[in-house]
Amino acid sequence: MHAMLARLRHVGAAATVAVAAILAIDAAAAQSLPPLPDAIKKQGMLRAGVKCDYPPDGFMDQSGKPVGVEVSLSRQVAAYAFGSPDKIELTCVTTANRIPTLVGGKVDVVIATIGITDERAKVVDFSDRYAWGGSDVLVVADSPLKGLDALKGKTVIAIKGAWQIGWFEKNLPEVNLLKLDTVSDGLQALLQGRGVGYAHDLAVLQGIAAKNQRVKLLGELYQLGYRGAAVRKGESEWLAYVNAAIARAKKEGLVAQWIRQYDQPDLVAATIDSWDITKVPPNAR
Repeated sequence: MHAMLARLRHVGAAATVAVAAILAIDAAAAQSLPPLPDAIKKQGMLRAGVKCDYPPDGFMDQSGKPVGVEVSLSRQVAAYAFGSPDKIELTCVTTANRIPTLVGGKVDVVIATIGITDERAKVVDFSDRYAWGGSDVLVVADSPLKGLDALKGKTVIAIKGAWQIGWFEKNLPEVNLLKLDTVSDGLQALLQGRGVGYAHDLAVLQGIAAKNQRVKLLGELYQLGYRGAAVRKGESEWLAYVNAAIARAKKEGLVAQWIRQYDQPDLVAATIDSWDITKVPPNAR
């Protein structure tokens, strides 16, 4: 009996030490994040704008709930801030309305495939660059077009508010742009012959081409850019928190985990690389 009691005391002591160690680790991790701004803290939850039509970063699952890599990242920021990934209000935003939704005060942060540009930086503040990407053009499978210059004088489809529009207006002004609202609108318009190409982010077009034998990539990378989270101008304390939370999620391997969960198996490696700033390709038009 005495031996059993001694073992129980030992187990109990070991468990106490283990719990204390876990709490110490959690406390140290919590201390690695800057203070949460009072305005966010008082809300008791995070309000985030995310994409709902852009797999694998943000899309609707079969139950109609937003899921994806950036949706999970948004939930993780909420978990760091409030102790639960459910302490969040997600708002679906489009390429065109994500900045107005933020500036209008409907959300606290936009984590929605938003490219960092000088023009946008006049209106919002961006986090550190957390991912990079390029652009390509989707064409029909039997298209004879070779390279971007072959698009001159022709109609190319683009999404309203997307940074491809500015690139074409500056670099290939001879291209006629048909501006539509969503990714699905762009693909449908291409297949209907309303344009000879559909310009968008490389990652999106790779996913479409992998699933649809009727289309292919033009294959000339252009407009290399970087992605960041956006907050309202002047919210420096909140921006510091968002930066630290994103960096922590990446360091803990969570982003790679979400990419494996939500991306197509044959695109996982490339997508993981696109979240590594050290792997930016040296050449792009």
